Amino acid sequence: ISDLPERKYVTDALELGERLGAVTLIDLRPAEDFSLGHIEGSRHLDIYGVSLNDSSEAPLSAFLAIFRTLFGTRGVSRDRPVVIYDHETGERAARAVWLLALLGHPDVRILDGGTQAWTASGNRLVQVTKAPAPADPAKAPPTPPPYKGTPNLELLATRFDVHRAIEDEQAVIVDVRRESEYRGTEKRARRAGTIPGAVHIFWRDHLDDRGALRPAAEIRDLYVSRGVTPDKTVIPVCQGGYRSANTFLALKSLGYPRVRNYVASWGEWGNRDDSKIIVPDPGGSGPR
Repeated sequence: ISDLPERKYVTDALELGERLGAVTLIDLRPAEDFSLGHIEGSRHLDIYGVSLNDSSEAPLSAFLAIFRTLFGTRGVSRDRPVVIYDHETGERAARAVWLLALLGHPDVRILDGGTQAWTASGNRLVQVTKAPAPADPAKAPPTPPPYKGTPNLELLATRFDVHRAIEDEQAVIVDVRRESEYRGTEKRARRAGTIPGAVHIFWRDHLDDRGALRPAAEIRDLYVSRGVTPDKTVIPVCQGGYRSANTFLALKSLGYPRVRNYVASWGEWGNRDDSKIIVPDPGGSGPR
């Protein structure tokens, strides 16, 4: 990814190796993968089950408060860079990077290619060698405080933002789910289909066969060819804000200035009666 103009939110194995002792490392893979081998000094965090299905103000605020606490328990602070990784440039790590950026962290990045790229570069993983000793309540350290930062809400889209974007010529909605989800043949909510005007670009199309970001020029050509251009506000959508966070990172790595991840995605949109939904024609790209 050396040709990325900004490399915003992205780092690689070489750069991480040079900064290893100066960053907070967080492993987003399942706990069993972490125990079998992780980058030395990493702290494990699994946020896969924490989701949001109502992006109105009160539930959204509560949702973000959960992540302030979770990141705080892993020692995350504004004054220390953070690198988050998965087994590849995956959806779990991407969502965590996006969430921490949303919460106002000034230097959070995904490890491009994840542990696969780390080991391919000649680096090793370490294992959990023994179970931790039973905790002594009298000697337990104090619970770390929640992460503190000023949220950057320009990185987030709610259902209200998406409704406005449908009629906005300066905005483009990108449906990054599988084609079966986009076309409504795979139903993962009460209603199936897609958002009117959404462009379908599967999230893995900007990754290579090793699960790392493709060269910047290829990613740029992919999105620009579908009308997803840097002059527009781009809103990626998936099922729960994971895959769309990966698209967010890919576009931000190209320097796109206005990308807003729809945090609740189809888990909210597809379960509401007031959502505008179309079902694309199986034989083409239009609605039916």
